[in-house]
Amino acid sequence: MLRIVDTRTGHLVEVPSVSRHLLSICVHQPVSDAGIGMTDLRALLVGDVLARTAQLHGLQSRTFLTTADLPHEQAQALDRAMSALGIHPPATVGVHHLTGALRAPADVHVHAYGTAAQDAVGGVRVDVGQIGTASGEGVPDRAHLLAPGLLDAFAPEGTDPLAVRMLLLGHAYRTPITVTSTALEEARRTLGHWRQLVADWAQEPSRPIPADVLRHTHAELADDLGVPAVLDTLVTVAKRADVPAGAKFETFAFLDRVLGLDLAREVGHQHRAAT
Repeated sequence: MLRIVDTRTGHLVEVPSVSRHLLSICVHQPVSDAGIGMTDLRALLVGDVLARTAQLHGLQSRTFLTTADLPHEQAQALDRAMSALGIHPPATVGVHHLTGALRAPADVHVHAYGTAAQDAVGGVRVDVGQIGTASGEGVPDRAHLLAPGLLDAFAPEGTDPLAVRMLLLGHAYRTPITVTSTALEEARRTLGHWRQLVADWAQEPSRPIPADVLRHTHAELADDLGVPAVLDTLVTVAKRADVPAGAKFETFAFLDRVLGLDLAREVGHQHRAAT
C-alpha cells in the first residue's frame, strides 16, 4: 500500500485511490511570469520520487506537468535542469490558460510552495516545502533562476548536480529547506564516498539484500515518501559488519532506483580506496 499525506486534510491517503495499477501524477508549476526556480524543481523532484516509488511497489505511473507558456529559452533551461537532477521528464506537458487552471485529472497533484490552489481537479493534493535563501551564502531565489544556467548557483562548474538532488532528498518533502554551501559540500562528499564504496562492493560476490532492510525501506517509502529515513538506512547498512559486501552493493543499487543518485557510477572504473 502506497500512502501520502493530503495537504487539504493532513491525513494519509492511499494512492491510487481505486484498485488499479496506474498512478497518475500531475506536477503544477506557477502560472505567473515569476519564472521557474529551485522550489519548482523540487516539486518536479517529488513527482519523480513518487513515480519511482510507485514502480518499486509494482505500480505503473504516468507523470505530467502543467506550467506557464514558457519562452523557448526558459523551457530549454527547465529541461536541462531536470536532466541534471536526474528527474525523468514528464510524459505530458500542459499549459495553463490565462483565464484559469488547466483541468488535469490525476491521483496526485504536486504543487510547489506558493502555487495557486487547484482543488477542483480532484485527487490528493501534495504541497512541497519552499527552498529558502541562506543569508550571505549567495543562494538565489526564483527571480534569479530564469537564465539557461538554472542550477549554476547551487552546483557551480565542476560540482555534480546530483549532490543537489541528494541534499534535497535528505529532507521530508513538506519541510522548508535553506540551502547552504556547507550542506551542499557535505552532500557532495557523501555522494562521492558512497560511489566509491559501491565500486568496491561490486567486486565481491553478489548476496541478497537483508530481509530486514528490504522490509524497512519498503515501509518507509510507502509511508509518505520517507526518503530521508532510507538515506539513514544506507548509512547504517554501509557500517554493518554482519552484512556482506555483495549484499551492501545490491542494497545500494536497488534503492538507487528511487534515489536516482547514480550510485554505481564508479563501478568498473579506476577509483581510490574508500576510507
